[in-house]
Amino acid sequence: MEFKPKETLTEQVAQHLEDMIAAGKLKSGQRIYEGVMAKELNVSHGSVREALLLLEKRHLVKNLPRKGNYITELDEHFVKSLYEALVLILSHTGMKLLRNWKNEDIERLEALYERMNQCFKSGKLLEFLDLGIEYTQTSLAYADNYFLVASIQDLWPSAKRCAFVALRQGPKVLQDNLDQMRHSLDAIKAKDEEELLRIIHFYAQEQCNQVLACLDPAPRKDPAGE
Repeated sequence: MEFKPKETLTEQVAQHLEDMIAAGKLKSGQRIYEGVMAKELNVSHGSVREALLLLEKRHLVKNLPRKGNYITELDEHFVKSLYEALVLILSHTGMKLLRNWKNEDIERLEALYERMNQCFKSGKLLEFLDLGIEYTQTSLAYADNYFLVASIQDLWPSAKRCAFVALRQGPKVLQDNLDQMRHSLDAIKAKDEEELLRIIHFYAQEQCNQVLACLDPAPRKDPAGE
């Protein structure tokens, strides 16, 4: 995985680590050593430290006093909590989009759907998931709520990580995401609130179950208890 600069140096490092975590290059429960990571990326210790603070806010890293920084464990409680929160937020923002969308919103969503379909066919996984984030941000524009927007932005890296985990069950997961987008777009255009809520709940539960099926059943030792 190549390190490609983006935005500020801290955000560059955070995005690079985020992608490594999502793709499983950095494992659940693994410790991150600032010095090693700084040397690997050819950046300062401070840049890595600031990036880890961002990732802690995004629920990808835990800082344990006198222990260090560890990749957040993906366990049953974490996964179920994540999808429960996503359903609550996306149901709310989805309703606002459904009731207030403009033609340019639908055109943008349809264009994103087509681009994601092309990424699916060509196997561009990271680009596929990044477009999914952009798709979600369209509905967030209608949330008009600082706290909801901030929450979903902090939760989305974990959702991206879980999507990678679910892919262990094969390309069906990506197809499920595309199907969800197609069905939700049709419900939004038809202003069918009941159907949109059903779609959001159904696909969230389905992907939650896919992730849970891929988790390591063997319990891990909590770094805090070392």
